[in-house]
Amino acid sequence: MKQHARLFKSLADETRLQILWLLRTKEELCVCDIMEVLGITQSKASRHLRTLYHQGWVTDRREGVWMYYRLNITPGSPTEQVLQLLEQWWRDHPEAQALQERLKLWLAAKGRQARPAPAQRAACTCG
Repeated sequence: MKQHARLFKSLADETRLQILWLLRTKEELCVCDIMEVLGITQSKASRHLRTLYHQGWVTDRREGVWMYYRLNITPGSPTEQVLQLLEQWWRDHPEAQALQERLKLWLAAKGRQARPAPAQRAACTCG
């Protein structure tokens, strides 16, 4: 039961729920995507992603200096069932829809950005 309690405790934070919602609709997101859409710092995003990682909700991969995250949900598992329930709740929720719209706008804008010279790179250039 302790494992289940830790699993549910990992969901007891609005930011982590928002991250799961964003990842539910995209195959993979960079930390910078999550930071931008949620309006949080890199350290806060990383802290929440580490919690989700340690509880098995997400996996990560490094590409250069950037970390990318994706859901780590086994079909038919209890975590998938919980995530499906959360998705049912969020699907028609205005705040959840607004997050998806912000993500869509951010990814479109990021895709149009010209890459600056390495010395000028302060913002995300992972796209």
